[in-house]
Amino acid sequence: MNAMPAGQYIPGGSVIHRLDAGIKIACLFILMAALVMCSTVYGYLVVLGMLAVIAGLSKLPPAAVLSSIGRLRIFFILIFLMNALFYSAEGPLLSWGIISITQEGIKQGARVVFNVLCIMILANVLLGTTAPMDMTSGLGSLLKPLGLLRIPVEDVAMIIGIAIRFIPALLEEALMIKKAQTARGARFESKKLREKALSFLPLLIPVFVSAFRRADELSLAMEARGYRSAGNRTGRAREALKRCDFAALGFCIFICILQFFSVG
Repeated sequence: MNAMPAGQYIPGGSVIHRLDAGIKIACLFILMAALVMCSTVYGYLVVLGMLAVIAGLSKLPPAAVLSSIGRLRIFFILIFLMNALFYSAEGPLLSWGIISITQEGIKQGARVVFNVLCIMILANVLLGTTAPMDMTSGLGSLLKPLGLLRIPVEDVAMIIGIAIRFIPALLEEALMIKKAQTARGARFESKKLREKALSFLPLLIPVFVSAFRRADELSLAMEARGYRSAGNRTGRAREALKRCDFAALGFCIFICILQFFSVG
């Protein structure tokens, strides 16, 4: 069975599903700020508890919450090594040329990997509980103040919404192309770095060609339906914010304040 694509919307009736899309996006950025301020054991425990609560309330399957994390393990290893081997600090445990392994470097590498993992989990919960059209509407409401600077907010929100909507489709197509290329002899699992790098060329080129083809088909379809500008289009009226929306926003602000005082 194929792994669940990252960014796949899963309909449901959980508390997180019922939240306003704009509130969920605002909460994501607030929690990202809390993660950046996290620097103590107490702060990390608060973050882990927060993630457990959010994942539980979303009622998403673990495969959706943790999607794409396993496939990016090499990326996480590189992030950790770059910080562990090249972090400038005194008292190196091991030094050789420009490489300097220090205790602070190891801590910094672990901290960066942890923060990226948490952000990916929060993003998966957001995408898994928010319909694409609601995501576009939420982005438009948050970016609305930029309209005072003559920025086409509706167009920007539409572009971001379409990009997010195509992430699962492109990932699924990349998986299908990878299986096809593996059947033709591509060695994606080779332990030799050169062979592994060369094997990804037959994967990247078809994915990029497919992405441009989808973009061209979408633009033709939008033009055929008379689409000109998102600013001239009508949309359904947004519902008023509910108590649960204010409660979610207050919870995230509370977590951010806790992290701020734990740093101090």
